[in-house]
Amino acid sequence: VQLQASGGGSAQTGASLRLSCAGSGFTFIKFTMGWFRQAPGKEREFVAAINWLGEATYAADSLKGRFSISRDNSENTIYLQMNSLKPEDTAVYYCAADLGRSLYTMETGDNMDFWGKGTLVTVSS
Repeated sequence: VQLQASGGGSAQTGASLRLSCAGSGFTFIKFTMGWFRQAPGKEREFVAAINWLGEATYAADSLKGRFSISRDNSENTIYLQMNSLKPEDTAVYYCAADLGRSLYTMETGDNMDFWGKGTLVTVSS
């Protein structure tokens, strides 16, 4: 099983980045998927989640309007579109997968079936 996140890098305030997370070794379409992030010295934070079909999403209130999650089950990939980036968005971004979990319980990040290794996003002012 592998979740490979990519697309991180350096960006300036106001820019956009699109992260990808490709899954392999499991039946991707059956899994609820999510993005989390962890800033230096801070606890892990929920970003967004998407259900198995991709027609329902849930994002952290503080990020709604700037971040959006999507998935392409034909490519076993989820995406995180990040717009209007701010320095406080600097973090390592992780993707995670859980079989059958509801969107709203993804928020805790507890007991997820699979985690990716993360991709670093650095936003400078």
